[in-house]
Amino acid sequence: MTAGTPTDAHIIALSALAATLTDERRARRFLDVTGIGTDDLRSRVDDAGLLRAVIGFLEAHEPDLVAVSEQIGLKPEQLVAAGRALETYEDPT
Repeated sequence: MTAGTPTDAHIIALSALAATLTDERRARRFLDVTGIGTDDLRSRVDDAGLLRAVIGFLEAHEPDLVAVSEQIGLKPEQLVAAGRALETYEDPT
């Protein structure tokens, strides 16, 4: 993979982040649980650690995992697999 080229797992996690943030209740809970502020979120949107945190957040609450998976057109296990793939991803920067 070339530096700066997103992986499928990255794209899936970014989609999950967008879906998480489009639901006001889920977005507030994500920000509260992770302690990430909106400015920090903006600056770290492409950070593998943040993307892993999004999927971990969804895994911790199955209704959210299922809802976000449906919203982005994947099965929940595909979303979880993307999170696992991000665990082994090392940022080239």
